[in-house]
Parts: sequence; structure tokens; C-alpha cells
Amino acid sequence: MKLIRFGVIGEERPGVQLENGTRIDVTAFGEDFTEAFFGGDGPARLKAWLSSSAAGCPVVPGTTRLGAPLCRPSKIVCIGLNYAKHAKEAGMEIPKEPLLFFKATSAIVGPNDDVVIPKGSTKTDWEVELAIVIGKKASYVSKENAMDHVAGYVLHNDYSEREYQIERSGQWVKGKSCDTFAPLGPFIATPDEIEDPHDLNLWLKVNGETLQHSNTSDFVFDIPTAISYISSFMTLLPGDVISTGTPFGVGLGFDPPRFLRAGDVVELGVDGLGSSKQKARAYSE
Repeated sequence: MKLIRFGVIGEERPGVQLENGTRIDVTAFGEDFTEAFFGGDGPARLKAWLSSSAAGCPVVPGTTRLGAPLCRPSKIVCIGLNYAKHAKEAGMEIPKEPLLFFKATSAIVGPNDDVVIPKGSTKTDWEVELAIVIGKKASYVSKENAMDHVAGYVLHNDYSEREYQIERSGQWVKGKSCDTFAPLGPFIATPDEIEDPHDLNLWLKVNGETLQHSNTSDFVFDIPTAISYISSFMTLLPGDVISTGTPFGVGLGFDPPRFLRAGDVVELGVDGLGSSKQKARAYSE
């Protein structure tokens, strides 16, 4: 299945995108895509419900805004420098262990919402990423069992303010958590939709120019390793998001660096997970 949420900001409702691209409203199922939904075998229950109820679900007009395809999770855990070529362009050694940081969940927005350049920012950057949604509680999970904890996959643009991240002391979270810096979607694809998450092309364009184009086969740490490793430091709850890192081609890696300006348009996608588009706009009071 492909899980969506739609509607005006703050009033999103749950839906499903069918194989033919039609989007339907599944409000009548009685649950939104929350921690309880994912932790209570929600995707399987929803699939069973749809087998007899899909025909009666209202169609969502194609012009309707898409929100993030899950309710605000307990956390977003990100992996830094998880593509070998990206580590090289950043001038950093390939990590010996996954480099972890958090991204505030208040940064989550819909896939096509505007990205707001923070007040005074001059170094807002882009990062196309494959993200994982956790399906059941994970603590001290083995690599062999890690994939059993995956509810699905989703497209994520891990926007980053490089001055805040690198030049302002402290942890990376400051450069990662500004409002609108975590557009998710258009949908969460359940694992049966993705044949091999370690062989997915991902790409990103700015104003029509392709700047990132790679494949998840360039991961330094694969998904089972990442889930197992993270779960040894914290409990992952259903609905939590793990963002698996970005490939080469970020603005910071250019000489001279290239960063977003108001009016720029960012488009990105991952095989099997659709695409999204954000227009950059300046912060206003």
C-alpha cells in the first residue's frame, strides 16, 4: 500500500494511493497514521479493511494538498555521511560507525509545501534521502531481525542550514530542525512495494538542474545495520523515522558552495516513492 494524508495544514486526514494513482479517503477506517496505528499492525488491518470497503471510499481530488504521510512521530533519527561519495565531497573520512543526529519533528511538512529559508540564513542546503518508518518497537534489535521492524519507506528532503550546523558550535541538530526542513512524502510505501531498498535511484534538481543523482547501493551502512545500531542506543517506537543519509551533490560540496535563495524550486524523488517539489521562500514575521 501507499499511505497518504491530505487536507489543509493541521486538518489532514488519512488516505491511500491506489495502484492506478487514484487517491481515496480512508477516514472511515477510524484511525490516523499514528504511533498506535503502526504499532498495532495498522497497515495489515487497513489492507484487510480495504478489500471490502475501498469501493465506498471517497476519491481525493488531485488538486488537494498532501500532508506528511504520518502523524508527528516521537523522533526523526538521521544518519550523517552514509554515502561514500558524499563523505568524500564533504572532505571527511568515511565513518567507522553510523554518525547519528536528531531532527526536530516540528520541522515536518507536506511534500510540496514551501521550504522557508530561516531568518538571516545564507546557507540553506538540500539533501534527498530515503527514510524508513518503524513499524514496531525496536530495542537491541539484531541485524538479522531488523527488517521485521520496518513499516515502510518514504521520500525525505533533509534541509540543512550549514552555518547553524557547522559554524555555530554544538551538535548538528541546530542546522537541521528549522520549520519546514523535513518535507516527507508524497506517500509511505509498505515494504511489499519496494523490491530492494538497497538498490534505489534517488535524485534532486534545483531550478531544473540535476545536482544529486545516486543509488542506495552506495550506503556505507545498510538498513539492517542502521536499525540495529540505533536501537542499541535508544528505543525506536512505531512511526519513528530514520533518514538514511544523502548522496553527493549537496550545495556545500560545490566550489564555491551553492545555497538556496527565495524563489528557487527544489524537486526530488526516489524509485518507488514518488517525487516532491518545494519552492523556497524567505522567512517573514
